[in-house]
Amino acid sequence: MLQSTFTAVNSMKFRYYVARRIVTMLIVLLGVSLITFSITRIVPSDPARLWAGTRATERQIEQARHELGLDQPLHIQYYIYLNDLLHGDLGISMHSRRPVVEDIRDYFPATFELTNLAMILAVAVGLPLGIISATKRDTKTDHAVRVFSLWGVSMPVFWLGLLLQLLLSSILHILPTAGRVDPFVNLESPLKIITGMYTVDSLLTGNLSVFISTLRHMIMPAFALSYSSLVIITRITRSSMLEVLRQDYIKTARSKGLAERTVIYKHALKNAMIPTTTVVGLTYGFLLGGSVLVESIFDWPGIGLYAVGSTLLIDYPAIMGVTFLLAVVYSLVNLTVDILYAFLDPRIRYG
Repeated sequence: MLQSTFTAVNSMKFRYYVARRIVTMLIVLLGVSLITFSITRIVPSDPARLWAGTRATERQIEQARHELGLDQPLHIQYYIYLNDLLHGDLGISMHSRRPVVEDIRDYFPATFELTNLAMILAVAVGLPLGIISATKRDTKTDHAVRVFSLWGVSMPVFWLGLLLQLLLSSILHILPTAGRVDPFVNLESPLKIITGMYTVDSLLTGNLSVFISTLRHMIMPAFALSYSSLVIITRITRSSMLEVLRQDYIKTARSKGLAERTVIYKHALKNAMIPTTTVVGLTYGFLLGGSVLVESIFDWPGIGLYAVGSTLLIDYPAIMGVTFLLAVVYSLVNLTVDILYAFLDPRIRYG
């Protein structure tokens, strides 16, 4: 009876914990919408003139201003903007003349696909390197990992991307320089678009030639995008593991004669994962929003390339739409990390 009551109380506290995080996320998104709206109204340019075109008359510009609602007071404009957001309307792109939602639907899957592969690389390589470096402290292996990490922190992503293109494409001719898929492969075996993520769509349709071509095109941009995050995960994991390995319960586990592998992976790693989980969550949001340079270098048709083009063309609805989308994804990732905290350390539920 007491056990069931205790479980019910914990469940209620956990739901309250999640509800608080969701409310916080909504407040953050409201702040993002206010900031993006304010910036587009402060920038010294006329959206109505951009919408109407360079050859438009003053009457046409005034008509465009009325159609866009720019002749309304600012608080009314913001209310209209929020109402549109709640209905999934991000406006009409001034450049493509299409709904921004449709543009994002076309461009975002490529970025999402590249970011996920980069995140998988960062975690799959960074986590083991951090563990190895911590368990072999002050050895040649540890020094090699730390030098590798120092390179990653010091090297700009655009420089790494150019070096990869020079070495693997221009000199060794191992991987393609840019693009998302080999046009000749896609011509011979056309890909049926389902999700917009070529690797997923090619697997769903059994198109192995496009799948292999897409993977070859993704290797360099994914590595360039993941490298700095990879080394951060490595350094944080190493630091956390070293701190945990000094704890008394680790010494007790070793004194009981437990295998070192059991001590490391069963007792130490879980407690060391809390700071690493934080970094992984923040890193994912950073990768998603920081893919602009990588997409520009490798001509990857993702949301970063779309954002750059929209910024150069002063396309306000597109800029605001991309900003809000990235804010939503970043907030959802952080919400997921907060929930993972509660599973990694139940004491956090009562905070």
